[in-house]
Amino acid sequence: MGGRSARLVGAVLTGGASRRMGRDKALVDVGGRPLVAVGVQAMADAGADPVLVVGGDRLGLARAVPGAVYVEDRTPGEGPLGALLTAFAAAAAIDPDPIVVVTACDMPAVDAATITALVTALRVAPEAAAALALADGRPQPLTGAWRPRLAAAAMEAAFASGERAPRRVLADLGVVEVGGLVPSALADVDRPEDLQRYAP
Repeated sequence: MGGRSARLVGAVLTGGASRRMGRDKALVDVGGRPLVAVGVQAMADAGADPVLVVGGDRLGLARAVPGAVYVEDRTPGEGPLGALLTAFAAAAAIDPDPIVVVTACDMPAVDAATITALVTALRVAPEAAAALALADGRPQPLTGAWRPRLAAAAMEAAFASGERAPRRVLADLGVVEVGGLVPSALADVDRPEDLQRYAP
């Protein structure tokens, strides 16, 4: 691998249907800013450059996070595995062998320390395809640092065979489970009532 440190590219996944929330979760205001901006800021503070926002409302996201790079989901409506693969492809166009750190857009307290812990865990495990946050005893594919070079082929094959859930592809990959993260930083919001925890 030589002495070059892999470029860190951030990707906040913003293309979900938000059915339980009843409106676009990425653009929901929490503490005076849209949810997506929390993830983008955490990525930037952890050193990701650029930060991609993948899928969703291009115009709304451009207003919410003007510094982020919008990427059209290659397979809209086809679930998070396709969104991850879209992020990998976009990152590979920027750098041939990046680390892609990923979060969903619905995490009101995700922070740079969490992002940095995931990236560090992957950097010290050079043969691992991903370092994923461990929450409730389960690795979280949408909160993790990924090496597309080691992950994308198996994930593309699974997607082509009809799989849409990243979790069910993990057994075919080398994954580091990252425990000891602050639970509140991993929490997400799905329903309007979940937002009450973050009201000023």
